[in-house]
Amino acid sequence: MSIFGSGKDLSVAQECARAVLVLAYGLLAVRVVGRRIFGKWSALDIVVSIVIGSNLSRAVTGSAPLLGTLAATSVFLLLHWLLAHLAARFPAMSRLLEGQAITIFKEGKADHGARLRHSVSEADLDEALRQSGLSSVTDTCQVTLEPSGKITLLKR
Repeated sequence: MSIFGSGKDLSVAQECARAVLVLAYGLLAVRVVGRRIFGKWSALDIVVSIVIGSNLSRAVTGSAPLLGTLAATSVFLLLHWLLAHLAARFPAMSRLLEGQAITIFKEGKADHGARLRHSVSEADLDEALRQSGLSSVTDTCQVTLEPSGKITLLKR
């Protein structure tokens, strides 16, 4: 294990070796767990991604033990996989972990309260309209804030 070193006094070569190992581990983990971890960006996905990134960076720099950090990261990935499967099978678990879609405009009526509660600005709406090739919210039958934070529009 001297190629990976131990503790905080790592050589440049040892940090580079750790970087190669951590990258390979990360790629393998995403392939095994599935691409959903970075696909939907639900609250669960974001939190797990941040924690995993933080863990793996500490493993590269030697701020945390390499094998223990990889083991802990594996536990996070396993928990993410388990919770994602539960969310896919149980609507209540999905609502708890991922949230639910919020309608902010429907059939000509805007729900400004919902829009403001969820911090959707007029600029956010304008951007979503432009991305959908629309010029006005009146060209839609519904505007929805998705659990991922994306704004979707159903055209008239």
